[in-house]
This record gives sequence, structure tokens and C-alpha cells, in this order.
Amino acid sequence: MKLNLLGTVIIAALGGLLFGFDTAVISGTTDWLKKEFSLNDFQLGFTVASALIGTIIGAIAIGKPSDKIGRKGVLFIIAVLYFVSAVGCAFAWDWWSLVFFRWLGGLSVGASSVVSPMYIAEISPARYRGRLVAVTQFNIVLGILLAYLSNYVIGSLNIGSAEWRWMFGVEALPSALFFVMLFLIPQSPRWLVAKKRIDEARSVLEKYGTDTGSVDEEIKEIELSLSAEHNLLEEPFFCKKYAKPILLAVAIAAFNQLSGINAIIYYTAYIFKMAGFGTTDALFQSVIIGLTNLVFTIAAMSVIDHFGRKKLMLVGSIGYILSLTATAYSFYTNTGGIFLLICLIVFIASHAFGQGAVIWVFISEIFPNSVRARGQALGSFTHWVMAAAISWTFPMIATASGGHAFAFYALCMVGQLLWVIFVMPETKGIPLEKIQKELGIQ
Repeated sequence: MKLNLLGTVIIAALGGLLFGFDTAVISGTTDWLKKEFSLNDFQLGFTVASALIGTIIGAIAIGKPSDKIGRKGVLFIIAVLYFVSAVGCAFAWDWWSLVFFRWLGGLSVGASSVVSPMYIAEISPARYRGRLVAVTQFNIVLGILLAYLSNYVIGSLNIGSAEWRWMFGVEALPSALFFVMLFLIPQSPRWLVAKKRIDEARSVLEKYGTDTGSVDEEIKEIELSLSAEHNLLEEPFFCKKYAKPILLAVAIAAFNQLSGINAIIYYTAYIFKMAGFGTTDALFQSVIIGLTNLVFTIAAMSVIDHFGRKKLMLVGSIGYILSLTATAYSFYTNTGGIFLLICLIVFIASHAFGQGAVIWVFISEIFPNSVRARGQALGSFTHWVMAAAISWTFPMIATASGGHAFAFYALCMVGQLLWVIFVMPETKGIPLEKIQKELGIQ
């Protein structure tokens, strides 16, 4: 693998790191926010979900801009929004201003979930694509871990009521770094071909590698997939021809959130406090969960192009079912403590090794070049709609019965296991231009 390719992927995937940080950082602030703004469970859920409402809009709206100004141009906009959101949350003057700036950060998260993996998929040769797109997921979980660590360190300083402001504000630093480093990466070669900028595309492919071994042949294949007769960018997206990848993207994105993953990430400390842990201990348990997420994401990245997407999903689905069932049992029987920690460690390991590693790789692969941006946007839109619903309702449901919430998630994961076995196709090692043929798209 070329070092310049890896370097470019790492920079593009910084959008994923900020995605993860922004997603998880609120988990350490929930108690402070309830006190600061006198929030009930419904309002707390809305505060958390406000970012997710932003992700829904960001995910569904970013497809056309990324086709018009390019993946790189959109990444610059994302970096700016992350920075403004972090600073705005740190200096929020009332609840509504906090909700607004969290929503603004959500726009960035939703856009990142579309553009970062799409850009990496389009610049990576097929033999490396799974591992390189999974760098986005690695950065997401690294961002989650860094948020948990940051929250734990800030929480240990005992700085009082300003604690939550510092937790939000530190995100401004990596946001600024992301913006600066984007100047070092090129435009996507597939986007350049779509815009008829063939010489620029040829230069990028020569530098970063091809699937065919020939730059000219690669460009011809991309042009064929973008041909005016079959694949105009103005072509309707919701049509019979694309029904199969659309249904696959919606299914994997919905199942991702029906596992309860975002409820657990957003409310990690809250869940441990429900089980009897103190504030500092709960923040520390969150770090353990984040570290487990990172370790098993690395494990999945190392094997995703060898074992394929489907086998990882099978392993993850079984792990989900066992760990969520045990977590529900823990709440029903009030066992809590170390048993609950073990249950959630198994859960997060199952997620990291399965859905977490596969979802963005899979969605970035199954759509043809001409509609990939819209397909990625649809998958992310579905993901974030479900995330908003799960995260908004979790405090209310968990207050009534934590066991009910986790039992429901376990049942949903039985559905995912059946989908993986009987419906999900394998996409490992297949060039992007050929996957559409495998799915029957002509």
C-alpha cells in the first residue's frame, strides 16, 4: 500500500474522529445539564437528540453538495461547522442556544458519516478498500474513546459547574487541525471523472493506485459506469433499478441503531449511575467501554478484507443477542456492578467487530458511482433517524425499566441475524464498478 494513500485516508477519516468525539462527549455532561437547565427526562432526551436531528438533515442534504463542489470541498465545510459547534456549546448562554449548537454539530456528524467513507471508497483500490474505509470507523471509535478520556480527566479536576463547558469546548482543537490538514489531500478521482477533469483524475490515480493496474483502463471503467445513457447524475434515485441497494442500505442502517448502540454511547455514564456507580467511577467505566470499542475495531479492520463483511456481521449479531439479553437480565434482577460492566464490554466488542466495522464500508460499496452520494446519504439518514428515536426515548424508557429497553434491543438483533443469513450479499474484493453488476443493476 502506498504511504501517500494511507496518509490521505487518515486525513479524510479525521471527520470520523470528530464524528465519534461529538457523539460521545455529551455522555459526561448529562447530570450537569439536568442541574444547569432544570431538565426533566423528556428534555434531556431532546437535548441529546438535538444533535441527532442535525445529523438527519446533514446526512440527507449533503449528497448533492458533494456531487457539485466535490467531496474535499464539503469536508472543509464540515470542519468549520465542528469548530463553531464546539465553541458555541462551550459558551452557550441558555438551554436553547446549547440545543442550537449541538444541532449544528449534528449537521457535521451527519455529513461526515456520508462524505468521509465515500471519499475513501472512491480513492482506494478494491484490494485495500475495506480496511481503508474502516479507518473511518477506527477514527469514530478513537474519537469516542478520546471523548470519554477527556470527560474523565475534566471530571477529575473538580472544576465545578463549568465542567460541562470544558467537555464540549475541547473539540475545537481537533476541528481546527482537521481544517488545516485538508489542504494536503486531492479531490476524489471518480468525482473528477464525473466533472470531465480527466487529466486531474489521471494524476490522482497514478499517485494513489488503481484496480486494473492501468490508469487509462480505470478511467474508461469509471466513465462507463457514469455513461450518459445509463447513469446520469440527474437520474431518479428512488426507482426500481436501485431498489436492491436501497433496501440493503436502509436495513443495515436501521439494524445498527436498533441494537441500542447510540443509546449506550450517549448515556454510558448515565447507565452506570443507574446501576449504582458513583460519578467518577461511571466516567471511568465509560473509558473502559471506549477502549474495548477501539481494540475490537482494530481487530475487525485487520480481517474485514480477508473474512468479508458477512462473517463479521454474523459474529457481531450473535454477540449482540447474548450481551443484550444478559444486560436486560442484569437490570431485571438488580445484579448490576461488575456483571453489568462485563455485559456492556461484550456488547461493545460485538458492535465494534460486526456492525461498527461493516456499516459504512458496506453502504459505500453497494451503490453505483452516479448515485453513490445519494445512496450514502440515504443510509446515513436512516441511521440517524433511528439514532434520534432511540436516544430521545431511552431516558424515559430506562427510568421506567432498564430491562425493557435492552430486551427490546436483543429482540431486534434476532431480526438482524436472520437478515444477515438470508439477505445480505458479500462485497469483499469486488471493484466498485462491478458490484452494481453483482446486484443486477444495468
